[in-house]
Amino acid sequence: MSVLCIGVGNELRGDDVVGRLVVRLLRYQPLPDTTFVEATGEGVALMEAWADAETVYLIDAVSAGQPSGTIYRFLAHVQSLPSQFFSYSTHAFSVAEAVEMARVLGQLPPQLTIYGIEGEDFTAGAPITPTVEKAAHEVIRQISAEIQTLHNH
Repeated sequence: MSVLCIGVGNELRGDDVVGRLVVRLLRYQPLPDTTFVEATGEGVALMEAWADAETVYLIDAVSAGQPSGTIYRFLAHVQSLPSQFFSYSTHAFSVAEAVEMARVLGQLPPQLTIYGIEGEDFTAGAPITPTVEKAAHEVIRQISAEIQTLHNH
């Protein structure tokens, strides 16, 4: 079974880089049949990236008013996403909207798991904050374990 991991974010906006960071670090894990993609979060590009994938993990920064570093996990193939979570997209067609559009068009991957990490500082030029970086490592651990489980069944 092949797996696609998509890290979404903007490297120039503080904690918004976290999705890309997770994917960059996942590349160092021993994960068989796994492809890694970094994306800006533009909806159409996301839909194209996951078009032929069976199992997809998408990681992005969120802003839901919870403490920095809070981790959210959504099974997007069976539940809708809270659109306000992914409001830091610089595109008009965001992650949540891409998921819902793909759902309507019947183009959602059979398994789409979305991890959101609550950001704190999305200021241009800011570094990633320590709590978000710590959460990124926890998400890496969780995704690695999930992919290993997939391949062991």
